[in-house]
Amino acid sequence: MSRARNLIVASGLLAFAAAGLAFPFYMATSRASPVIDSSKPLPPQATFRGPYINTGSRDIGPDHQSYPKK
Repeated sequence: MSRARNLIVASGLLAFAAAGLAFPFYMATSRASPVIDSSKPLPPQATFRGPYINTGSRDIGPDHQSYPKK
């Protein structure tokens, strides 16, 4: 490859990496509506996954208290 083509590829890769690194900062500072709206109930997929996230923990045991939904 020629030197000019190498510079084009390198600058494209740097621009792609910079956009990927800047994306979380953009999402954190944007004034748009949040990705997860805390005023609405969780979708069925999230409530189904919830109890199984920490199934390997045996140090405390199951929680027998029931919590009311808000």
